[in-house]
Amino acid sequence: MIEVRVYSEDTDAGGVVYHAGYLRYLERGRVEFLRDRGIAVGELHRQGYILPVMRLEIDYLTPAIPDDLLQVKTRVLETASATFLLGQQVVRASDGKLLVEGKVTLVCVGPGMKVRRLPQELLQALGIP
Repeated sequence: MIEVRVYSEDTDAGGVVYHAGYLRYLERGRVEFLRDRGIAVGELHRQGYILPVMRLEIDYLTPAIPDDLLQVKTRVLETASATFLLGQQVVRASDGKLLVEGKVTLVCVGPGMKVRRLPQELLQALGIP
């Protein structure tokens, strides 16, 4: 879980977080989720593994406003040989209100964007023996 603060630069003309802003929060949540498990995305890239988003589902439930402190929670839902599915939530820290819920599928690719198996160290970090 990570925490992010909402700044006015994150908002739209209505004064709430712009919908695409949540994508940045979710991305940070995924990167830190892996980092907390010993996986540095930059190191994976240097080893020839790239993890682009293949599919994203997102439900916007309640808006966030400037100065809100948000928590981004990430968990593993499924894994396959070359993909994994994460569930993510953005909640307001002050009251635990669920603001955004999403599912993201990442695919492992290598040079030339060819699909390749998830590396063993990543599978272990995701809790797959």
